[in-house]
Amino acid sequence: MKNHVMRVGIIGTGWIAEKAAITLNGLTEVEALAVGSRTQQKADAFAAQWNIPRAYGSYDELIADPDVDLVYVGTPHSHHYDVTRQALLAGKPCLVEKAFMANLRQSREVVRLARERKVFLAEAIWTRYQPVVSIVRQLLDSGRIGTPRLLTATLGYSMGEKPRIMRPDLCGGALLDLGVYALNFVRMFFPADIVSMQSQCVKSKTGMDLTNAISLVLSDGMLCNLQSSAACVGDNIGVIAGTDGNLIIDNINNPQRITVNGPDRTFVEAISVPRQITGYEYQFLTCREALLSGQLETEQMPLDETLFVMQLMDSLRQQWGVRYPMDDED
Repeated sequence: MKNHVMRVGIIGTGWIAEKAAITLNGLTEVEALAVGSRTQQKADAFAAQWNIPRAYGSYDELIADPDVDLVYVGTPHSHHYDVTRQALLAGKPCLVEKAFMANLRQSREVVRLARERKVFLAEAIWTRYQPVVSIVRQLLDSGRIGTPRLLTATLGYSMGEKPRIMRPDLCGGALLDLGVYALNFVRMFFPADIVSMQSQCVKSKTGMDLTNAISLVLSDGMLCNLQSSAACVGDNIGVIAGTDGNLIIDNINNPQRITVNGPDRTFVEAISVPRQITGYEYQFLTCREALLSGQLETEQMPLDETLFVMQLMDSLRQQWGVRYPMDDED
């Protein structure tokens, strides 16, 4: 890592890759060194737009660049497995967008490879790395809302018939794209064992889950009701309700404001999160610190936790009869 500046190679040129590029352009400790696409034309255009020095017309070339410190995999989750495996075999540390892989089998294989090769690997579920996590945990630990009993979370966007939502070969549906945030919203604050999980979904004409509802009962007595949809505009709010009050998080996808209410829903306080570039910066900065200290995964999103969430999503899809072509390889 030259002068302790982490140099990132971005795999992919879609909107998530663009958000990563915007973020890296706003940082000093981390920079975008290269972008890799399936065509040179797309790579060149992306590099010119976001002031990235090196553009590669294949993923192979980016992975082979000796100056890339971290490979950021920003392709659709249906395409994470092959490129992440290739990078790990080349000894390249990887930060892989959510959902981590198509299914648990792929996730286990990639994690096993990273651990065998002793190569850094992390999932880029950006909410896990943001300061709001510690803020909410401190509020819960302080007893401000008493004993937590109920959590509700919704995330919904009206996406029409986008291919990445409708197509099984792109791991379509709301769960891997949106529901993963709701599941992580629970796990960030209440990692107790799940003793019961019930769910239902409404499917698209292509057999993907467009809208789903998940109910979890945890061993500590928490009840968690989660909803995600790629078919409607949700309020995207998360609520943690306790015996003496509640916390309202304005957006579980990228929290900006926490409202603390006391008994009878009386307003107590509003807390704003620190100003951010996009919210992606925290995952990149965490990876930098991990690489500098020789860690092989992050404390914010341990690989075993990634596997746990992938297992949950596999179980939910099995309940709904939602399958991807990759599942047939199991």
